[in-house]
Amino acid sequence: MKIAIDIRTAGGEKAGKGWYTFHIVQNLLRLDRDNEYILYAKEGIAGFQQFKNARLKLIHGKGLFWHNKVISDVKREGVDIFFAPSSYITPALLPHHIKTIVTVHDLVAFLFPNRHNKKAVILEKLFLKRALKRADHIITVSQNTKKDILNKFKYERDKIDTVYCSAGDDFKPVEKDSLTSFIAKTNLPKNFFLAVGTLEPRKNYTNLIKAFAKFREKHPSYHLIIVGKEGWEFQDIYDEIRENQITKKVHILGYLSGKSLVGLYNLAKGLVFPSLYEGFGIPPLEAMKSGCPVIASYSSSIPEVVGDSALLINPENPIEIANAMLKLANSEELCEKLRNKGLAQSRKFSWENSAKKLLEILEQL
Repeated sequence: MKIAIDIRTAGGEKAGKGWYTFHIVQNLLRLDRDNEYILYAKEGIAGFQQFKNARLKLIHGKGLFWHNKVISDVKREGVDIFFAPSSYITPALLPHHIKTIVTVHDLVAFLFPNRHNKKAVILEKLFLKRALKRADHIITVSQNTKKDILNKFKYERDKIDTVYCSAGDDFKPVEKDSLTSFIAKTNLPKNFFLAVGTLEPRKNYTNLIKAFAKFREKHPSYHLIIVGKEGWEFQDIYDEIRENQITKKVHILGYLSGKSLVGLYNLAKGLVFPSLYEGFGIPPLEAMKSGCPVIASYSSSIPEVVGDSALLINPENPIEIANAMLKLANSEELCEKLRNKGLAQSRKFSWENSAKKLLEILEQL
């Protein structure tokens, strides 16, 4: 078969959808040496050049012009299947003789439109429903998203499969001795909690700031480190920090990946992940895989990811978040218990296993 994939999100500074695309396509190409793959992007993306049965095609253009050019090329290439791991526009517009598989990460644009980027809401409302109707198969990254689709769109259950995300192999426990130079170079505080995710309303950082300010009444030596690029309507986060007079205790580092992020997970007292809604939620899994205790929301898909290996909180309640932070700060025994349970839970997820499931779906179409 000739299979086309839109891999644009696999380049640059990646968030959840980007890491999903990067890892699942890489692992798919490692597993499958029989089918031919065409990878569509706007610019060169490292990590795919070594696969002999895959060609990277750069298509230039913006917005719908890009998608129309891809559709023309897909028809010219005689593609059998188009896989869309992160966008709905091309699969919504493809002719019906080309089979399509669409990954739906979440339905935030439909369920919480006021907590999502306005442009993304408009695009998803225009194209997602059409892409679902047109698709030969749907992949969701969690059972929760599958449930949301069935509830919202009454889609055919037997055409939906859940293929979980995972965390990269870089995320693992690191001996403290190995982190000495990292600590010295970054001038990290001795005691800190960590938050990871794009700065936007859905990540619920304003409630985290309120919780941290309350927590500091008992533990004034602690700092909060937030890792994530600025998304939309992020100014409220900075305003909340100033209002609580903790500008010297909260550090927003921007986007980080690789060894720096692994080091932070290994050194943090815990990851606090108070997101209001997630299709999957990769940071808690990265933390667990690194041996970092996790505090996370009990909402949406997050309990699927963390199981019983995290302290689950109501994300709308800053006092509850603060109390969970106090529990970790006050009990090394609890921290060790969560580390061990988190490591065991993280082993249930694997990009290789997810790619195997994707390949089975491709071959059954």
